[in-house]
Amino acid sequence: MEAVLARPANKLLPFLGLFLVTGGLLLLGWIAYSAWNPGPPPYRYQLVEEGGADKFAKLGLESWPDLKIGKYELRVEGVDQPVAVAHVARRGDTAPVMLGWENRSDEPAIYLDTRTSELAALAKAIGKHAPKDAVVLAWWDTSGQLSLLSGSETLFASHLGEPFIAPSAWRVRSGPIGKYEREFWNASANAEEQRKLQRLADALTGEVEAGVAALRELAGGREAYVAVHVSDLFKLGLMRPDRLGVAYKDFPVKGDLHGPIGFVKQWMHSNKYTAYALHELADDQVRAFFLADAKSGNTLLAQMLPLTTSRPAELQAVRLVYQHGGYWVYKIPPVQPSGG
Repeated sequence: MEAVLARPANKLLPFLGLFLVTGGLLLLGWIAYSAWNPGPPPYRYQLVEEGGADKFAKLGLESWPDLKIGKYELRVEGVDQPVAVAHVARRGDTAPVMLGWENRSDEPAIYLDTRTSELAALAKAIGKHAPKDAVVLAWWDTSGQLSLLSGSETLFASHLGEPFIAPSAWRVRSGPIGKYEREFWNASANAEEQRKLQRLADALTGEVEAGVAALRELAGGREAYVAVHVSDLFKLGLMRPDRLGVAYKDFPVKGDLHGPIGFVKQWMHSNKYTAYALHELADDQVRAFFLADAKSGNTLLAQMLPLTTSRPAELQAVRLVYQHGGYWVYKIPPVQPSGG
């Protein structure tokens, strides 16, 4: 039986081999061409509404009547509904700043969801309580938002666009996407801020004492606060996957947050995650961020956020001074002089 089946195949082998070689070369050529010329970005920002804070009352920005706010939809060719909705603000001729993002697709796209009302509360608190000469250490997007709303001094004034967050099908177009994002946000390359961002990423994904020391160094001797958001877990997980393993999943909410907790725990155990933190995206939706292993829970960022394995209020290396929604703010204490 084996000999009979083998004979016809032998006649085809030279042709089959030639076909496979030719097909392989064509595939490699297509991949190379796609990398060299991946085409335009797969989406565009479409302005659908514009006005002042009074026109967008639900955003909670009434304390900033001088802002010009635009509502944009992230549109993809061939898709009827927007993939995401963004609220963008600017003051005068300054570069636009993204204040709120609502993802409406199954995969994260460009940014992670935020609630503008939570950001507004944070900006008011920092503007009221933080000294004017203090510096606020935060991820580049939060830094731009706080600079716009509270006038705080931050490490970052540029739209840095890291990490790259996109559905898997868009990854081949990272070049055009990056170019389009820089053009839309009127961003220019800033090598010094990029270096500081890498140092901040290292600090937040390092162990607690070493991470705080690095933050203190970034502050340059000034009074300093560090503001983190639960979604920073995912961003830093993309930036430093060897230090921080993170995943997330959204769960529907009916009633209060106690409802989905059983499903969250079940999901955590079935995927062998070690901890989770919840962030309420809307009245009917909660996002759970999961840590992949115990090592991830030892990072400074994980210890500063309300994971099931951390106690942020009890941290000694930094002192919790504010918490609202997904935001947690800590004061970085100065170095204590050694006794003589």
